Amino acid sequence: MRTGRTVRRPSAVLLDRDGTLVVDVPYNGDPDLVQPVPTAREALDLLRAAGIPTAVVSNQSGVARGLLTREQVDAVNARVEQVLGPLGPFVVCEHGPHDGCGCRKPAPGMLVEAAGRLGVDVTRTALIGDIGADVGAALAAGARPVLVPTRTTRVQELGDAPEVAPDLLSAVRLLLSGPS
Repeated sequence: MRTGRTVRRPSAVLLDRDGTLVVDVPYNGDPDLVQPVPTAREALDLLRAAGIPTAVVSNQSGVARGLLTREQVDAVNARVEQVLGPLGPFVVCEHGPHDGCGCRKPAPGMLVEAAGRLGVDVTRTALIGDIGADVGAALAAGARPVLVPTRTTRVQELGDAPEVAPDLLSAVRLLLSGPS
């Protein structure tokens, strides 16, 4: 685990969905394919026990590409909650990578919306994700990024991340280790 600073415990934790909470199945529209990543349940239970609210922020460009519907995305999100327990609001960007929206990570829009829906200042949140777009969105929003690398994480993204943890549970422990 690499950290660059000692900072306070976040007021809320925002989580990427695919590759962070659940095994990434590209353009998944099938709830039966939802499989939690190892340590997801334990990590979320720690956050719940600490009273830290959560939200999920997820790029879902498959909608813009015509590969899945918003209803399928919502069904997968419901299955994620069924498997992992309550996660707070799901904020989804349905735009494609070249649509120029302000919500698609690495833009900060979804983080700002999620923090607002949780009633916290986005700069007092942390985002746990598995790729550079997650880190970029957190930095753009003034949130604290923690990268949990997967096989899709690029070497440069790993080097550019201010904080890196080997898995979701370690990332949550890192976030909870700061003063309240």
